[in-house]
Amino acid sequence: MVTLGNIVFYAEDPPALARFWSDVFGYPYQEFEGVLKEQLLASGLTEPDLTSRGLAEDPQGVGPRMFFHHADGPKTGRNRIHLDITVPRDGPGSRLEQLDAEKERLVALGASVVRLVDQQWGPWPELYYQLRDPEGNEFCLQ
Repeated sequence: MVTLGNIVFYAEDPPALARFWSDVFGYPYQEFEGVLKEQLLASGLTEPDLTSRGLAEDPQGVGPRMFFHHADGPKTGRNRIHLDITVPRDGPGSRLEQLDAEKERLVALGASVVRLVDQQWGPWPELYYQLRDPEGNEFCLQ
């Protein structure tokens, strides 16, 4: 059976976008330094290779691993794929209050709000925020 390896983003500033997504998921930010940097350089990568990449990785290996690579140009148009970020359904407040609190945290990290969607899709209720990361990549907070 196959498994998901990386979710890869092309970015204008890969280290900065890696820092944003690390903060979204609560991962410690990883710089390419120390032993990791030595291993990467020994494998044939160069200093410019390292400065044009970023990594957001769950240290426990449970959550998604995201890799960030320098883009050839700025993002134009809508994403062909996006991430859905799920807020746990525990704690105080209504579902909308829980989403609002997490939305505010993500906005403070650099996300921007596109819209709130509150509708039915057939038999399924939909309540989520459509957001953009600091480089304009759309994602949903549900």
